[in-house]
Amino acid sequence: MVLNLEGPSRVTRQFFNCNPKQSGAKAGVRAGAQNAVAKVLRAIAIAFVLVAAWQAIVSVFDLPPFVLPGPFQVMASLYSNFSYLLGHAAITASEILIGLVLGLVLGVATGLGMALSASAARLVFPVVLATQALPVFAIAPLLVLWFGFGLASKIIMATLIIYFPITSAFFDGLRRTDPDLLDLGRIAGASPLQSLLQLRLPSALPSLSSGLRVGAALAPIGAVVGEWVGSSAGLGFVMLHANGRMQTDLMFAALFILAVFVVVLRIGTDQLTRRLVFWMPENQPGVFIST
Repeated sequence: MVLNLEGPSRVTRQFFNCNPKQSGAKAGVRAGAQNAVAKVLRAIAIAFVLVAAWQAIVSVFDLPPFVLPGPFQVMASLYSNFSYLLGHAAITASEILIGLVLGLVLGVATGLGMALSASAARLVFPVVLATQALPVFAIAPLLVLWFGFGLASKIIMATLIIYFPITSAFFDGLRRTDPDLLDLGRIAGASPLQSLLQLRLPSALPSLSSGLRVGAALAPIGAVVGEWVGSSAGLGFVMLHANGRMQTDLMFAALFILAVFVVVLRIGTDQLTRRLVFWMPENQPGVFIST
């Protein structure tokens, strides 16, 4: 019997030429895709259960549409008024996003200022607490009276709501820097400003991320409340007028668009904060529960 020893076969060459890193990367991508598909399927299943329960409540109790419309009526209203709702949704989204950016910038600046000066912290922090202590519905009419029915009053209201959680979380993170790390900076001859920017600021980014997530969830409240108090456009304006005309299906359609926007905003904020604090991976829910 004669053996062909001219060279390795194709299978042998593929076996010896395979790269373990490439195989691991492909496996990671495959696992990530499977997790994404599983999350989407779970979300679809939960949405289906909720819609079915909603329709069952309407059908069993024979509720009139002006009290609680069915999901199909809401979807029909959303389809027939889509362009109308989309225009008002763009206004509300701009109010929320501008307020979120302004609240983030002002919160970070205030936190840094209070961290640099103890005197500034004693003077400014009570004012920061006062912005949170005032009820939103109490100051909304004043803001509308001072800044008009346009975007300005709603942006300011969203900024005020976002400002406190970001400032408080960021300042708390700046105060809780590892003392050993600060001692190492002093030994290396770092100035107070260098210590703040190069040591305390990176250590406070996880706290800032938590404050930003809370602020992103609260931002729509300020914008919509401002539109309820006084406005000529926005989803809050649509809901207020739809409620007065007993167009409950239109009001639910506006609420649906607002909920979708809030979910998208939260997902975007989560992605941003994960990139911002890339060196500190998050634990999955339930990892601290012993089985």
